[in-house]
Amino acid sequence: MNDGETRKEQLYPIYKAKVAAYVGSRISQTEDAEDLVSQIFTKVYQNLPAYDESRASLSTWIYSITRNTVIDYYRTNHLCDEWTKELASEEDFIEKILKEELLEELAAALEKLDRRERDIILLHYYQEYTLKEIADKMCISYSYAKLLHGNALKNLRKYIKH
Repeated sequence: MNDGETRKEQLYPIYKAKVAAYVGSRISQTEDAEDLVSQIFTKVYQNLPAYDESRASLSTWIYSITRNTVIDYYRTNHLCDEWTKELASEEDFIEKILKEELLEELAAALEKLDRRERDIILLHYYQEYTLKEIADKMCISYSYAKLLHGNALKNLRKYIKH
C-alpha cells in the first residue's frame, strides 16, 4: 500500500466526526445529513488526486467541500427560506474548527522549541513583553534575546505546516 492509499484511508476516521457535526448542525433530517456526509467523503476521495496542498491545508479543503455540499443541498431542495444565518456568519463552524486545529498545531510546535525559545515566544506574544523587557527578565543581553526570538520564529515556521 502506498502513501496515497494510506492517507486516503486515514481521512474518514480523522474528519468524519467534525464533518458530521457540521452537517448535523445545518441539516435537521438525520437521513439527509447522513447522506450528505457520504456524498462529502465521496467527493473528497474522487478529488483527492487533484488536491493541491500549496493552495490550502487538507482540513481547509475538506471543510470547503463540506460547506459547499451543504449549500448545494439547500439550493437543490429549494430550502433557501430555511437557510440559517449561521451558514454565512462570520464565526462559522468551519472557522472554529480550523482555529482549534491551528491552535493545536501551534501548541505542538511550541513544545518542540527549546525552553528559552518557548519562553521568548510566550513572553513576547502572549504576555506582550518587549524583547528588551524579556532580556532583563531572563538576565540575558538584548542582542541574545533578539537572536533567540529570530531562531524561535524560524523553528516555529519549520514545525508548523501552514
